[in-house]
Amino acid sequence: MPLSVCATPIGNLEDVTLRVLRELAEADLVLCEDTRHTRKLLERHGIKARLLSYHRHNEAQRTGQLLPRLQAGERIALVSDSGLPAISDPGARLVAAALEAGVPVTVLPGPSAVETALAASGLVAERYQFLGYLPRGERALTALAEELYAWPLATVAFESPQRLGASLRVLARLIPDRQAAVCRELTKRFEEVARGSLAELAERFGGEVKGEVTLVLGPGGIVGADEEAAAAAVAELVAAGSTRRQAADVVGRLTGIARNRLYRNSL
Repeated sequence: MPLSVCATPIGNLEDVTLRVLRELAEADLVLCEDTRHTRKLLERHGIKARLLSYHRHNEAQRTGQLLPRLQAGERIALVSDSGLPAISDPGARLVAAALEAGVPVTVLPGPSAVETALAASGLVAERYQFLGYLPRGERALTALAEELYAWPLATVAFESPQRLGASLRVLARLIPDRQAAVCRELTKRFEEVARGSLAELAERFGGEVKGEVTLVLGPGGIVGADEEAAAAAVAELVAAGSTRRQAADVVGRLTGIARNRLYRNSL
């Protein structure tokens, strides 16, 4: 029997496919991050199943225990607390081990916080990039913002509600005018999609928020040639008597290039 990777609701318990419900009901074992969380989904749909915890703290140990059972033909379904396992959630290790051992793996698709947020944001057309969770720490996040400021595609990332305000402030310092959307509690009763510039969103979400958060950043519009022209403009203003910081600020406002980036590049 294959390992079945099952997508579960990202909020509303009715957002689950009939195929997933059938698989969970017929599986010999259901692996889940939090058995209490998954039991609520099963009870909502009248399903009884044998549950076993499978999370980031025991993923390596469980994989070693479960692989022989898969090879012996046991029917095992894998879920996470929400969305699709193995995408910013436990599961990738077990999937890789199963495939390497010749055990077939089947994926039962369903709700996605990434695609839901992208559609709700209005900031993406055909292409985008997914970052997983934003990096912790101001230095790592600053480096990411510098990389993203000219990226021509929309970007989607997860963020902890406890860190959202601080992360928005770091991003807003470098790319304040970038259009973005904070998507909170998607598909749930208190769903919120807040749209605006990063500067506006940083002011709005100054403190800690509640619930799952997905952040969408609109595409950047600056290419290499524009940056070279902007750097030349900064140099001309400095030669004319402006301070380096004043020149970077003026050119940054006119071009949309991060002021800090212009300043550092002019040194």
